Amino acid sequence: MPKTKQEDLCWKIKMRKSALLNFIFSLIAVFQYFQVTAQNEISDSLVAERIQYIQKMLDQGKPPASIWWNAWLYGYSAATLVQGAVFLTADKLKTRQDMALGAATTLIGAAGQLLMPMVPAYAPRKLALIRGESPEERLIKLKKAEDLFEESAVREREGRSWKMHAASGAVNLGSGLVTWLGYKRTVWAGLGNFAFNTVITEAQIWTQPTRAIKDYKDYCEKYKSGIAYTDYKPRPHLFVNAYPGGLALRLVF
Repeated sequence: MPKTKQEDLCWKIKMRKSALLNFIFSLIAVFQYFQVTAQNEISDSLVAERIQYIQKMLDQGKPPASIWWNAWLYGYSAATLVQGAVFLTADKLKTRQDMALGAATTLIGAAGQLLMPMVPAYAPRKLALIRGESPEERLIKLKKAEDLFEESAVREREGRSWKMHAASGAVNLGSGLVTWLGYKRTVWAGLGNFAFNTVITEAQIWTQPTRAIKDYKDYCEKYKSGIAYTDYKPRPHLFVNAYPGGLALRLVF
């Protein structure tokens, strides 16, 4: 009998230790869950604030983006039409050759504008048309707003990237080679053609607005650094139920 009582006592002590350890581990898991939830969910007021911030930044960046895109599109288009008209009416072969080549180059420039639309120019209006009346709609709108904001920054970054310099350089080099070898002009004529077109395309690249790049960076530093997410504090309720040999945890939101 003494041996049985001793074994029973040891068993009870062991079960209590096990229950205590389970309770501690459960609390740690719950606290970690709360921390992750608080970092990944934001209040509705903060959602609305972020949407307004993005809308304001996009609205401010729209005028220069629209002016730049339209100016170069219309400029290239007008140059193509004028050179095409001169080509059709000119009598001298040299003039017709120059106009044909010039019209082809400016047509490529106009096509480039159409193929690469300026996202910052149309993003504000697109965002303004998205519904955001309920908290659920505002969450969806925030996601789309951030996507448009990021796309605007990416578009401006791509417009200033080495790819644009390389692509325009290839077109300009081809135009210079056609002048030199295709039209059998002097090498200086080919270099002059290349230099003239390079000045134009480099001016196009370096005058492209880059406001969205900075604005998007500022937005990420302000709202996505992890500080703003702590504004949301969930209020769950934890219930602990004891039973022989252990504990039960129940989490109610």
